[in-house]
Amino acid sequence: MESTVSTRTAADSRPLPMTGQAVDHLRFHRPHVHLNSPFGPGWFGQKAEAFARLFGTPRFLVAQTAIVGVWIALNATGTVHFDLYPFILLNLAFSLQAAYAAPLILLAQTRQADRDKAQADADALHREDLARASLERQTIAAEHADRLREMLEANTRLTEQVREMASRIDALTREIHGKVVAA
Repeated sequence: MESTVSTRTAADSRPLPMTGQAVDHLRFHRPHVHLNSPFGPGWFGQKAEAFARLFGTPRFLVAQTAIVGVWIALNATGTVHFDLYPFILLNLAFSLQAAYAAPLILLAQTRQADRDKAQADADALHREDLARASLERQTIAAEHADRLREMLEANTRLTEQVREMASRIDALTREIHGKVVAA
């Protein structure tokens, strides 16, 4: 079974717009790649998973119903004589099927629960990382806002000083003009 989580595309490591650093979007899921195959990585795992996935599908239910119907019809009409009424061999086949199906389905459920938990843990880590990055951005934005406020206050002080100096220059100019005109 191929693992879709372990493959890496160019979109998995796009640079962040503000920092230019590459981000691995699957970094929290990579430690749990080994859980992708519910029955193990080998041949048995692939076949067991395929078998467990087959149970409960409409194709399996229709095929099983058809086989049982043909079995009963052939034996009840006397066409064949390998499993006459009360169909002991058919009951044995169902028991054998149940003996293998139940553990496979339970194993699939257990492994799926493990994968779901690992996925939830990885998602929680990812959300925590996003929250941390968001807090960092908020802190940076607050610092920038404080700097802007300081710069606006400094600009306001400079503007007031310019106004005061312009007022003094105007007063001195009038005074000099008055003395020059009077002389």
